Amino acid sequence: MVKLIHLYTSSYKGLSKESWMLALVMLINRSGSMVLPFLGVYMTAHLKFSIENTGIVLSFFGIGSVIGSWLGGFITDKIGEYKVQYLSLLLSVPLFCIIPLFKTEAGVALIILLQSIVSDSFRPANSVAITKYAKPENITRAFSLNRMAVNLGFSIGPALGGILSAISYDFLFYSNALAALLAGLIYIWFFYKRNKLAKIKAKKVREVMEIKKENSPYSDGKFLIYCFFCMLFSICFFQLFSTLTIFYKDTAHLSQQNIGYILGYSGFLVVLLEMGLVQIAEKYFTLARTMFLGTFICGLSYAMLGFDHSIMTLVISMSLLSAGEIWALPFMSTITALRSGKNNKGAYMGLNGISFSIAFIVTPYLGTLIAEKFGFNILWIGTGILATIIAIGFYFIVPWMITDKKV
Repeated sequence: MVKLIHLYTSSYKGLSKESWMLALVMLINRSGSMVLPFLGVYMTAHLKFSIENTGIVLSFFGIGSVIGSWLGGFITDKIGEYKVQYLSLLLSVPLFCIIPLFKTEAGVALIILLQSIVSDSFRPANSVAITKYAKPENITRAFSLNRMAVNLGFSIGPALGGILSAISYDFLFYSNALAALLAGLIYIWFFYKRNKLAKIKAKKVREVMEIKKENSPYSDGKFLIYCFFCMLFSICFFQLFSTLTIFYKDTAHLSQQNIGYILGYSGFLVVLLEMGLVQIAEKYFTLARTMFLGTFICGLSYAMLGFDHSIMTLVISMSLLSAGEIWALPFMSTITALRSGKNNKGAYMGLNGISFSIAFIVTPYLGTLIAEKFGFNILWIGTGILATIIAIGFYFIVPWMITDKKV
């Protein structure tokens, strides 16, 4: 027990102030992120869209995410991660506020597309900022701290979102806008001077060093294959935000509040376990083994739902899904950072972000289509099989792409 406590507490040591502040900004922003988990329910229950049309509209979030990830990575390498992050946060505020004004499939698809482009340009810039302010030996833990903030916000947001949506869905969008505004103002306040100092330091370094031209990630064959498997993983995992909530409501017969509670439980569990489990992986596992275990466990969590959907099974499944994502998602970012160079991190992070964004296009439509044509049981069992294949792929791809080692 003493060793476990020491392992857990030591996982937080050595992280910079900037890493903690980036995590705080992410926490505030994500605490207001109540919209995405409830978009499917909002469109089917409130706007009376069909399940198939709901899946199509949700796919526009993914299209915007692809564009935003590419644009964010491209602009970050041009103007820096500081401007991209605060502009993304502040510009998303009015877009969230006007979403309730759109009532048709085409209108909702359009506004979700625009909002997604603006919001998701934040992600590659944020990833670059994490690598910029973290010590080299702490990169994975810095990503994990940031993800811990995401999940703490995700435990707060959906739980509160379930309560607010029971009163009025409009509150979801206004709360998202308020959180984005607050996060943007705090980010500007803390990082304004730090960004100016970092630019001066970088300019001095450029004056005494020859800047080496680095290849584009889009011509990096090994990395493209890796991103393809990241996309397949995301297609499996991101059902959490689309088909899983519909399954909870229509098949498991959970109320909106209970859906919020179980999603909140997932976020709370990740917050509680992430830094400790990442510390264990860093000490005892290679990157390849960690990615294999994380992906396989995620697949197992979905496959369980194909055989039973009692409340106990739902909780166990969500617990496994939370543990699996801890050993998959932060290490994907670490692997991307290790593969990239010093001057093209934004492009690499952007391309890796695109692999996730494509999943947002494919997952809602494909998931709802399979569920409607063949039933949720086939969907969940198929997800488990696909995730197992992906896990095996990661086990061989990671050491082929970078030197496999304990980070």
